[in-house]
Amino acid sequence: MIGDSIMVKVVEVDRPRNRLILSERAATREWRAKQKEALLDELQVGEKRTGRVISLTDFGVFVDLGGADGLVHMSELTWRPVNHPKEVVKVGQKVTVQVISVDRERRRIGLSLKQLEEDPWDRIAREYQVGQLVQGTVTKLTKFGAFARLVGAEEIEGLIHISEFADTRVAHPRDVVAVGDVVTLRIIKLDPNQRRMGLSIKEVDSARYADLDWKLQQEAVYQNEPAAPTIGDSVGYVAEDVAEGDAADDVADKFEIVDESEGEYDYEDEASDEDTDEASDEDTEDGDFDDDDEDDFDES
Repeated sequence: MIGDSIMVKVVEVDRPRNRLILSERAATREWRAKQKEALLDELQVGEKRTGRVISLTDFGVFVDLGGADGLVHMSELTWRPVNHPKEVVKVGQKVTVQVISVDRERRRIGLSLKQLEEDPWDRIAREYQVGQLVQGTVTKLTKFGAFARLVGAEEIEGLIHISEFADTRVAHPRDVVAVGDVVTLRIIKLDPNQRRMGLSIKEVDSARYADLDWKLQQEAVYQNEPAAPTIGDSVGYVAEDVAEGDAADDVADKFEIVDESEGEYDYEDEASDEDTDEASDEDTEDGDFDDDDEDDFDES
């Protein structure tokens, strides 16, 4: 813009013709080269840096770290599967990356975005176990089996070996499933350290996992049940009603509060009730209902 200061390099001086040729591009190129040298000397593997995405390619993303460019390879963009970097970032976006390699001889810097995210296998180790039933989407078929990604954990892909499709012989996985099918699977092997998971279709209805299925089902039901209201909750509701200006009668109705001022306890009434009871007992003792009457009642 007019009035802005820029850095330029003198590329030609012609005094007889009073001509001076300058280049901003050359000046920028030299400045970046010096910056890259300084950055290569100070960068350490494992440290975090903030940069700006300057270009996208089929194999990754270039990020400007402030004078030097680093490459985030496709495999270091994210844990989830992607087909192109544009699914994760865009040109001009500000990102935080982790330095994973510095090659000073070849003047290359390797960066990663996914290393700043939680490793999905850590979550798998916490939340999944051998024998558990899961949903999986079939992603690839091979002669020795099929691969499936877990629904809800798409970063994780497990293998359904050809021997785990059915109790009978299966010539090829395509005889049972197709790419894109969502099927119920049972985890039969789990090794987070080696990042491997074995899945099975034929073991889904296996009786030997009945106890585990029942246990996991009960845990799921328990976790989804709403907590029973406490007395404190009820008192809290009333306090809120009073604060909002509800009538005292409305609050009393919620707890069936009785106003004792409307009728005091009368000890004389209690005495009268006792006299009535005694009179009833005397009538019975006077013979209103004797043994002969009882015999007549039985005969009838």
